[in-house]
Amino acid sequence: MVKVEKKFTFSGHRDCVYALEKGKEGHKFFSGSGDGMVVAWNLNQPDQGDLLAKVPHSIYALKYIPEEDLLIVGQNFEGLHFIRVGEKKEIASLKCTQASIFDLQVLGDQIIMAESDGHITLVDRKQLIVKNRIKLSEKSARTIALSPDGKQFAVGYSDHKIRIFNSEDQSLVKTIASHTNSIFTLQYSPSGTHLLSAGRDAHLKVWEVEKDYQLKEDIIAHMYAINHICFDPSGKYFATASMDKSIKIWRYQDFRLLKVVDKSRHAGHATSVNKLAWLPEKNFLISGSDDRNISIWNITFE
Repeated sequence: MVKVEKKFTFSGHRDCVYALEKGKEGHKFFSGSGDGMVVAWNLNQPDQGDLLAKVPHSIYALKYIPEEDLLIVGQNFEGLHFIRVGEKKEIASLKCTQASIFDLQVLGDQIIMAESDGHITLVDRKQLIVKNRIKLSEKSARTIALSPDGKQFAVGYSDHKIRIFNSEDQSLVKTIASHTNSIFTLQYSPSGTHLLSAGRDAHLKVWEVEKDYQLKEDIIAHMYAINHICFDPSGKYFATASMDKSIKIWRYQDFRLLKVVDKSRHAGHATSVNKLAWLPEKNFLISGSDDRNISIWNITFE
C-alpha cells in the first residue's frame, strides 16, 4: 500500500523546471530552469528559494558534489559553471560547447556531458580542460547513467539507441537498438543488476546488465513521453515522470505499478513533469514541471 501526501509547492521560477539535484543535507535541494535561474531550496523554509546564479540560457543539467560543496551547472550553448554553494560564489567556468547540455554526470575527476549535437564530452574538472569528445550519432545525446561500480556508463540518444561505454578509456562496449523514439532517461538500479530506460515512446524497458544487457521487461508505462526515472533511497521503489502530467510509483522487485500521482487525485502538476529527485529526509519525492512549479510529495509504503 502506498500513501501520497502533497506537502508543499515551491514557486518562483519564470519558466519550465528542467533540473533537480539533491543537496548535502536531506532537506535541501537545487533546481534549474528555462529562465536560467539556479535556486537552492530548503524544506524547512517552504517557498523561500535562494538564488545562486542567473545565466543567459536555459539549464537542463545540474550536478552537486557534497564533499566539496560544489554545484556544477550546465548552461545551454555555453558550457559549465562551478558554484561554491555556501559562499554563493561562482569559482570557475568553462566554455566548452555551443550545443544544449541535456545531462551531466561526475565520475571521479571527470565530468561527462550529453549534448544536443550528438557529442559526449569529457572534461577534467580539476584542470578545466576538455579531455575527449565522442560523436557516434548525428542525433542528440540525451541522458547518461553511471553503473554503481563506476566501470561503465550508458548514454541514451535520439537515434533510439543506448550505447554502453567503458569508463576507463571511453571505448564503446555495446550498442542496443532499444526504443522506437528518443531516449530521455536512463537509470541503473542501485544493485547494478538492471538498467532502466524510457523516453518518447512511453515504454519503460528493463535490461539485464549481467546478461549482456538482454531485455527483461517492456512495459507501456505512460500515455506520453517519459522524461525521468528516479529510485527511492531504499532502492526498493522507483518513480517515473511523464509528459502526460503524471508521476507513477513502481516496485522494483517485480516492476509492478503501485500508484499514480496526478492532478485529479492528488492536485498534481498541470503540465509535463520533467524531473524527479527523491530525498532521504522523510522519503520526500520532488517533482519539477513545465507549469514552473516544484511539488514536494511525502510517499509512504506500508
